[in-house]
Amino acid sequence: MTTLRTRANAPSRPPQTVAPLPPLAPRSLAHALVERLSGEILSGRLAPGAQLPTEQGLIAASGVSRTVVREAIAALRAEGLVVTRQGAGAFVAEGSRRPFRIDPAGLGSLAEVLAVMELRTGIEVEAAGLAAERAGAADLRAIAAAYAAIERAIARGEPGIDEDFAFHRRIAAATRNPQFVGFLEYLGRFIIPRQTIRVAGAASDRVAYLRTFQKEHLAIVKALRARSVAKARAAMRSHLMNSRKRYQRLVAQRG
Repeated sequence: MTTLRTRANAPSRPPQTVAPLPPLAPRSLAHALVERLSGEILSGRLAPGAQLPTEQGLIAASGVSRTVVREAIAALRAEGLVVTRQGAGAFVAEGSRRPFRIDPAGLGSLAEVLAVMELRTGIEVEAAGLAAERAGAADLRAIAAAYAAIERAIARGEPGIDEDFAFHRRIAAATRNPQFVGFLEYLGRFIIPRQTIRVAGAASDRVAYLRTFQKEHLAIVKALRARSVAKARAAMRSHLMNSRKRYQRLVAQRG
């Protein structure tokens, strides 16, 4: 087994091993092996300190290559589910749990985009309220500048995806809580659904579509300038809820 890191203070309990695994289908082999082993770990069937089969054991049990096994173990280690020990192999990590993550590859699905938008609503509505309460003059100027940048992008006939993301990020920064910024940066440009969903139709229709977003953005800007916590939250909620409805209509149209 290729080792990745030596773990100090190894537990004294006798190592456990996972039950024999049936062969995997020849599709997404590393991912399938990761899911199978992580399922054993997260369900508790493999307790902390339990030893995984050797590299050769996993190859024989699952019918995959050495490369696939090594990729799977590396992925489990990156997720904090296993640790490796020099000359001993891979073991279930103490307190192992899977970190929160959103797979960008899944965001090509309209349903997945809508799920992320629902998550955003809870975070960004609160961010808008905190920004109305805490934003300084420089924050308000930066938010206004981000709004103006979207206007210029629309005038150029562009979708303004980067500019839209910057607008929401500026509001998050105005909360003075770096966790809000970190959350948006984690999601990246995928918080803007038109990054993955293209609006069909004539150019004039697309511009009108973007103008609808801008009217909602302007309502947010005005509420922040007025330092109205309630209005800022309401404007952000309206914007995100309306966006979800617009994309839900797209889901229905595409069947």
